Amino acid sequence: MFSFLQKIGKSLMFPIATLPAAALLLRFGQDDLLGIPFMSAAGAGIIDNLAIIFAIGIAMGLAHDGNGGAALAGAVAYLVLTSAIVTINDTINMGVFAGILSGIVGGLLYNKFYNVKFPQWLAFFGGRRFVPIVTAATMTILAGVLGYAWPPIQEGIDSAGEWILNAGMFGVGAYGFLNRLLLPTGLHHVINTIVWFDFGTFTDASGEVVRGEINRFLKGDPTAGPFLSGFFPIMMFGLPSACLAMYVAAKKERKAVVGGMLFSIAFTSFLTGITEPIEFSFMFLSPILYVIHALLTGVSMMVAYALDIHHGFGFSAGAIDYVLNYGLATNPLMLLVMGLVVGAVYFVIFYFLIIKFDLQTPGREEEDEDGAENAGSGNKAVDVRAFHTIEGLGGVENVVAVDYCTTRLRMTVKDSDLVNEKELKRHGAMGVMKINKTNVQVVIGTAVEFLADAMKPRLASSNPAPSDLSVVEEEKTNEAAAVQAIAAKDFEMPIQGDIIPLSEVPDEVFAKGMMGQGFAIMPTGDTLYSPVNGRVVSVFPTKHAIGIQTDTGVDLLIHVGLDTVKLKGQGFETLVEQDTLVQRGDALLKLDLEFLKANAPSIATPIIFTNLTEQKVTMIKDGFQEQGTASILKVE
Repeated sequence: MFSFLQKIGKSLMFPIATLPAAALLLRFGQDDLLGIPFMSAAGAGIIDNLAIIFAIGIAMGLAHDGNGGAALAGAVAYLVLTSAIVTINDTINMGVFAGILSGIVGGLLYNKFYNVKFPQWLAFFGGRRFVPIVTAATMTILAGVLGYAWPPIQEGIDSAGEWILNAGMFGVGAYGFLNRLLLPTGLHHVINTIVWFDFGTFTDASGEVVRGEINRFLKGDPTAGPFLSGFFPIMMFGLPSACLAMYVAAKKERKAVVGGMLFSIAFTSFLTGITEPIEFSFMFLSPILYVIHALLTGVSMMVAYALDIHHGFGFSAGAIDYVLNYGLATNPLMLLVMGLVVGAVYFVIFYFLIIKFDLQTPGREEEDEDGAENAGSGNKAVDVRAFHTIEGLGGVENVVAVDYCTTRLRMTVKDSDLVNEKELKRHGAMGVMKINKTNVQVVIGTAVEFLADAMKPRLASSNPAPSDLSVVEEEKTNEAAAVQAIAAKDFEMPIQGDIIPLSEVPDEVFAKGMMGQGFAIMPTGDTLYSPVNGRVVSVFPTKHAIGIQTDTGVDLLIHVGLDTVKLKGQGFETLVEQDTLVQRGDALLKLDLEFLKANAPSIATPIIFTNLTEQKVTMIKDGFQEQGTASILKVE
């Protein structure tokens, strides 16, 4: 469920990305600025139709291949739902929820039926053409159900919204705290969508009913803004002051190295309200500071509410939106006074905690005992690798922020098209995933922390070429042997079916473990999903087998059926290519199970761990298991 919500949160970024354009057009066209009605109408065209934009964007975001067919399914779902439901109850207005629900249904149905096959006389309606048809039928049924079920649901949502709205400072404070606390998971987009586009109602001069904090503010609702105002002091003053505190607390010899980076991300936050580069610079290095940051955000929201400040944004709470929407705001100058106080509070708290508890913020990371000079020469291989990695990412000018998790660099870049995947792999990357236009993940392995730490000072000093580019990167050759394990929670059932031991597979090579340890599945599902996070290292031309290397260096082979190589690809449809980075639950292979049963000696599907030496595969579950079931086995 958490993974599914994350996917929805990421999909929401498609429609949310339209807001800056809508807000600019809407504001510049109003009488207090340029007074051009058709500009306001153009912006309103987006704001007033956010629900269908959400339906299209979410469906496309959930589609496994991002195909436009999913977007069409989302639009069809929305049109069918909203047209049919009012015939049962003409007072129902689901607002943005209709778009979210339609997008989810459209995306899921696309993934389920995009390659469905029919007899020859119905073949025209097969594949992606069938998706809008089944979507329309599904949404017709759903509209019939929701026609009676939605009013109490909406009443519950309205009650919750009214409670939060009437909870005053505590309501807005709780929202501000959760907004920042959930940012690392991406789930903040989910609660933002509810607050920004559904909370509260306002009837404008034309009689149109507008829902949501942002929509109401931009349409002139004088009560809107409490759920937006308190972000301005944080983004324009608080986080830039945190950067100043980190700079002052940095080690003397490293201030020049981190100063440029901190100034750049601080100015970005002040001007545009884009705060992730700052937050990710200390989020994982010093989690206590991030929790305090979330608490201070909640406090700022509460204070802004208490001072009766109403201000809003179309994109984010930076100086651009502050100035642009100044004419619509109530008591906007108080935000500047608040900002100065918030900035001072952030500086004092951050500096005190960094010094008191020796927190490892930028410029204070641990170094070798012999000092920086020896660190540079003693880790030449990492330094050289850092140089090439930055160049592979498009150079210093293209890198915005560096972050990492257990095995991956999580990079914020200006343009992912400038990232050179071949160059990164040449210098040790196991794989590269371009999440979107500005986010790239580079799979490194467990040495990622050292590489990220080596990259940060290089980025701050314009990445000068190392004195010896011929240094051999020994970490790259030793990495796989160092960590070959899979925790139970990190392995999921790849397809619905019955787990059986390898010894029961009717093939001597598999049954005797000649290819390695593992288990087998008698599948009853028609789609094979990745059981682990990793990289697809091989997709057999006959499509019957896929090899994956996990983030921790374990190689596994999934072989669907026995002697299926002889089918020459019939009965299979591959959904990934070699070198694709995959997450648990990503679709790999579509199966025509009836065809395989009729044409293969057995549909037993061995899953073999091919490169284990000292490690042992321990089965935790057996018998029938649903796809996605976790803790099937562990490798240790």
